[in-house]
Amino acid sequence: MSVTKATPLLSPEEIAVRSGQQMPYLHLPVRAELFATRETRLRELAAGHAMRDFLLFAAELARVQHEVLQDYPAVALPGGDDLLAAGRAAQAPLPAPLWPRDPAWRAALRRMLELLAPRLSGSPAQAAVQDLLAASDDHLEGQAELLLQGAAGLDMSAAPLVAAGLQVYWSHMVLAVQQAHGAARQEPFGRTLDVTLCPCCGSLPTSSVTRLDAGGSNFRYLNCSLCSTQWHMVRVKCSHCQSTKGIHYHSLQALATDGAQEDTAQASVQAETCDECGHYLKIVRMERDLHVDPVADDVATLTLDILVSEAGYQPHGVNLLLLTGGEEEPSDDDGASSQSRSN
Repeated sequence: MSVTKATPLLSPEEIAVRSGQQMPYLHLPVRAELFATRETRLRELAAGHAMRDFLLFAAELARVQHEVLQDYPAVALPGGDDLLAAGRAAQAPLPAPLWPRDPAWRAALRRMLELLAPRLSGSPAQAAVQDLLAASDDHLEGQAELLLQGAAGLDMSAAPLVAAGLQVYWSHMVLAVQQAHGAARQEPFGRTLDVTLCPCCGSLPTSSVTRLDAGGSNFRYLNCSLCSTQWHMVRVKCSHCQSTKGIHYHSLQALATDGAQEDTAQASVQAETCDECGHYLKIVRMERDLHVDPVADDVATLTLDILVSEAGYQPHGVNLLLLTGGEEEPSDDDGASSQSRSN
């Protein structure tokens, strides 16, 4: 009796490769869209949400991030030789924990705070904004260092504000480097040794997102928590240990109905867990909701983080809007921030 060998199922990425379809490894942030789109999504999610006040605060923060990013001051950037050296070493050319920050980032942060303060009238967050506006340069640099190194001692009332300033700074640098060198067909950013960290700045992702292209295909990208670059990662693969074994998906809808499979299949935000290493990362699915944002939807589904954490899983990613102040476990020799989300 002849035995028919089973044909293995192919991932969308493998299908694309076999058909000759071009699949970009990187999607860099778009200056005119990044924070404006996030603000819109945060306001949509805030309606009727238990975290309404925080989501609206985050929306106001995204609004001033957008305004400042549009005409960001000139800052020091890596030169051509620096980019070549980083490329040869397969390292991120703008490493967050090591990069010598340009003083202009502090001026841009203060401008953000000045724009934000009147929009928070009567809000508890207004005091934190005013305190940070009055802070010295040394204090701002100290807080930035603690945040980027994932160290204890961070002022938690100021952490989302400092993080917002650093996000705009790094997003601007990525775009400025691409503009300066990409025009000459010298791609300044590429694949790095550690594919679980951002290839531009070496930071952890916030979540992953399945992007739709013009042809209707969708591929998964990890979304950088700092510079908002997105880099490709095949699906059904742990974003922490890269195992393809023991991968499971959880959603708030399914957990609320004892894990009903039909609910999990329809969820636009899921937690992808790995039994091999015990880590998880959210995945937001654009094919199920065109308006998902990898940061906004991650914040709005904090309950899902709590539930999978209670099940024993640890986050691989970090959302800089939701940091804790406790001392964290050291990261795996990468030096990237490993501050965890607030539970």
